[in-house]
Amino acid sequence: MEFHCRLASSSGEILDGVYVADSEARLRHDFEEKGFFVLSLKPKGVIGRLPFQLPRRSSIATREFLVFNQELATLLRAGMPLVQSLDLLKSRVTNPLFRTVLDDVHEKVRGGSALSDAFAAHGSLFPSIYTASLVAGERSGNLDAVLRRFVEYTKVLATVKRKTVSALVYPAILIALALVLVSIIVLKVVPAFSEFYASFGAELPLVTRIIVWVSDVIRGQYLLILVGIVATVGLFMGWIRQPGQKARFDRIVLGVPFIGEVASKFATSQMARTLATLLDGGLPLVNALDIAASSVGNQFIARELEIVSARVREGVSFSSALEARRVFPEVAVKMAEVGESTGALQDMLNTVADFYDEEISTTMDRFITLVEPVLLVIMGIVIAGLLLALYMPLFQLSSVLAG
Repeated sequence: MEFHCRLASSSGEILDGVYVADSEARLRHDFEEKGFFVLSLKPKGVIGRLPFQLPRRSSIATREFLVFNQELATLLRAGMPLVQSLDLLKSRVTNPLFRTVLDDVHEKVRGGSALSDAFAAHGSLFPSIYTASLVAGERSGNLDAVLRRFVEYTKVLATVKRKTVSALVYPAILIALALVLVSIIVLKVVPAFSEFYASFGAELPLVTRIIVWVSDVIRGQYLLILVGIVATVGLFMGWIRQPGQKARFDRIVLGVPFIGEVASKFATSQMARTLATLLDGGLPLVNALDIAASSVGNQFIARELEIVSARVREGVSFSSALEARRVFPEVAVKMAEVGESTGALQDMLNTVADFYDEEISTTMDRFITLVEPVLLVIMGIVIAGLLLALYMPLFQLSSVLAG
């Protein structure tokens, strides 16, 4: 990247020029090492940019982020200082965005900032549980162990998500295939049969007339139908982005048979594992609840967890606050109660998370076992029904011609 720089030398001379560097942080560091004072430093051709500008890519691959944290934990455990560890690891990162972030984090830590503050400065690029884990590790002096727990936490959640998505791939393929076949029949085959039957002038059966009418409507109004679908999707996306509507929609999802059950189990597992990870790092329960609320994907559950956090802050026990909301599964509430009474809340929360992860896996396996034959039967019935409706007039015509 090219940067337009305005520098001041130790003798007071002002220098203006364009310099090439991998990142702003690296260039600023090089100038300071040479004894220059940086008055301004901006990417060439851009006015009014912030002192720290990220490349266009706005995300960091989970795998690369986890590898970085695993390596950082290993180096810290081996006794290497944090600044040297960051300096070593940032040169091995391939993602331009992540490399730029690590350059800035390295500079901040070298300047005396805490690692948690350096990562928190980059906002939504990193999950709140990560920066909270760093805070817990810094307070306890056991940063490498906290990083390993975070890596394990992320891997488990990713595994559950991957299994759930994988279980839905085959049914989605079957549904897509069925839609394609039905579309071909309705849009291509039906018009050909309709023209053929029209040449005989015979009255068609009711089922055949309905199919022909549907085909004519779709072919004649396909642009209007397409615009309607796009407008509906656009209105839904606009509605769900309004404040509070995502939580309302997530509450509706929780009430849908089967889907709501899986969503509730996943949100409970995510909440329990996040809390266990933060408590294991030494964070107080109230702070851990606030962070867990922001980490849960289901916004309705997240809002309920915020209320639980407020009640715990007022002095109510965690399990009692959970039970009062009547949203969280009874098993999770009872196990939280046992954990509080025995002083092993963190272990119980991990048990809750493992239990519901297993429940999700079992539920999805049963779903696939049931839905695959059901979808195949439905596809067969629909396609056979369409073909039968198209060929029924042929039987009538043959009997007329024979007579």
